[in-house]
Amino acid sequence: MLVLRVAAGLLLAHHGYQKLIKFNVLRYKFMNFMHLGSTVSLSLIIIAELICGILLILGLFTRLACIPIIIGMAVVVFVASNANIFAEGEKGMIYLAVTVAILFCGPGKISVDGMLGK
Repeated sequence: MLVLRVAAGLLLAHHGYQKLIKFNVLRYKFMNFMHLGSTVSLSLIIIAELICGILLILGLFTRLACIPIIIGMAVVVFVASNANIFAEGEKGMIYLAVTVAILFCGPGKISVDGMLGK
């Protein structure tokens, strides 16, 4: 679980960081999900990828951190990619599957949650 959690967390945090540093450019052309506005949609996915990705790396509030990632990746796969999981939605589907596995299995023993006895 350590390897799965850290690898997924690092990759997600990297994607979130890339979106954060390009925020001013992306906010005008990012998907407007549920008419929230592209800036709000971009902010939510940055929080899901960057902040929750860091929480996954640490193994802190792991199951709680998985929920925003699962929601964000479900939107990527089923809305932005039109459920095309073998082409443009493939990366999102992998992140979705890995995050669901972490949600069900928990963070593992080598994590902050494991050390705290959660």
